[in-house]
Amino acid sequence: MSTDTPPMKQMALDIGLAPVPTFESFVPLGNEAALEHLWLSIDEPLRPSVPTCLWGAGGSGKTHLLCAVREALLEQGGRVGWLDANTHAPPEFDERWQAVLLDDCQHFNAAQQAVAFNWFVNAQSPATGQARWVLAAADRPPADLPLREDLRTRLGWGDVFQLHALGETERRLVLRRAADERGLVLSEEVMDYMLTRFARDLASLMQLLQQLDDYALRAQRAVTIPLIKSMLDGG
Repeated sequence: MSTDTPPMKQMALDIGLAPVPTFESFVPLGNEAALEHLWLSIDEPLRPSVPTCLWGAGGSGKTHLLCAVREALLEQGGRVGWLDANTHAPPEFDERWQAVLLDDCQHFNAAQQAVAFNWFVNAQSPATGQARWVLAAADRPPADLPLREDLRTRLGWGDVFQLHALGETERRLVLRRAADERGLVLSEEVMDYMLTRFARDLASLMQLLQQLDDYALRAQRAVTIPLIKSMLDGG
């Protein structure tokens, strides 16, 4: 009988318990310039602003940062427009928005591209008030995006930052630090298991660590590979 552990995508995750992405939970190693730029833009969300585009491979933190921007602006009492590839009934542009956030632009279909272009034009040249900030994210530079020409060129004429995913060593250090903060002892064997058997992006690893912490506390057991397998099996 096979003893292979199912991949993380088969793991029963309670999305309601997943932490809201914040700037504090983002590890900026190699991406300090992008993070500083976002902070400065949030400090003055209504100032005339050129658009910003973040691009990078999966797991580099693009969606995390867009969600962190959204949460920060909402905490300030602001409103934002959000569009991603899973938004199938986007609203009309709202003059009350302080920012327009466009995620996973490389997956926009024709209708979503039309909405994104409309939001972009209205944000940068609003009927009233100052220009709104447009923040977009994609898996490649704006010039290489498979989008309609007028949208693609607009996404590329502002500030563009490439995000770099953490390497193996950095992921291990961050995972170790997060475990230490929770009072969890992770052996090198458990660390190797987590980094090779599950989704390797940092957000997924942090979510897995949180679930392991909760499960180990309920079971009153140390975090071991058998414990992880027991959690996956629903034990």
